This record gives sequence, C-alpha cells and structure tokens, in this order.
Amino acid sequence: MDATSDGGTAQRRDRDTEGRARNARPRDGLGRPLPYGADGVERQPEGVVRRPEETVAEAQALLDAGKPFHAHEVFEDAWKSGPEEERALWRGLAQLAVGLTHSARGNATGGARLLRRGADAVEEWAATEGRAQPYGIDLTHVATWARELAGVVESEARPVDAGSWAPRLGGDGPR
Repeated sequence: MDATSDGGTAQRRDRDTEGRARNARPRDGLGRPLPYGADGVERQPEGVVRRPEETVAEAQALLDAGKPFHAHEVFEDAWKSGPEEERALWRGLAQLAVGLTHSARGNATGGARLLRRGADAVEEWAATEGRAQPYGIDLTHVATWARELAGVVESEARPVDAGSWAPRLGGDGPR
C-alpha cells in the first residue's frame, strides 16, 4: 500500500482516455496550470500527425497569438511522428518555442539556454542536411532571432511578451 502525505489516502490522478496520467487542470496561454474550474486556454491535442507545411502554419499561428507553449506541442508532434532524418529539426524548433515560453514566464536562465540550444540544433540540422529553408522555414533567420532574444532576456532579466517576440518562421516581415 502506498503511503501518501495525506494520511494514506491516495488521491486519484487525472487520466486520459488511454489511462495515462494527464493533469486536467486548465492552463494559461504560456502553459502554466490554473486552479481547477478556472477559465483556461484550450490545449493543443497531442499526437496529431500533420503534413510539415501544416505543422509550420499551425505553429506560426500559435506563436503569433503569444502561445509558444502550444506551438512547442505542435513541433513535438512533428518530432515524434516525422521521418527520422527530420527529428532533430523539429526537436530544435520545439526547443526554441520552449525557450520563448520560459522567457515569457520570466525564467531568464532557462529561456536563454533553450533559445541557444534550439538555435544550435536547427543550424546543425541545416548544415548536416544541406537544407537552409525546409518547408519555408528560414533557419538562419530563426537562429539569429533566438540568439538576439536570448541576449535580451539575459540583459533585461524580466519576462518578455511572447506575442511581440514571436519569430517569423519564414523570415519575412517583422517579428
């Protein structure tokens, strides 16, 4: 029998339809849990297989809406379901979205670290694969954006606005 901090009465964990543990608390736009019953932002469905172009379009829309946590989930789906040779690309893009999430939450150290790690990952993937603009993503532009934001986050040490700092994945137009 499991001992718990509540005197031995184990609390039931939220579960998804397959029985996996999943916190059902509502979340805000940056993925932070809110109290049960609060109005939250609708979550991204997990495990969705999309065409790469759909992944990019959906992630860009979420980034533009100031929801980098949700964009990370879209990139994570591509990372987990895509071809092996593209997994490092999607993982790097997911790291960039999480870096923006942490930066918007005020975690300067974690945000800057993930932004730089993601920038390194997408540049390495581009160099290895010889593809600087897969699916219309300008990886050079994205890596430059990430490093610039990492510097801002470290120097200002305060949360950034996720929507105004959202990258343009295609490199066209202002942030």
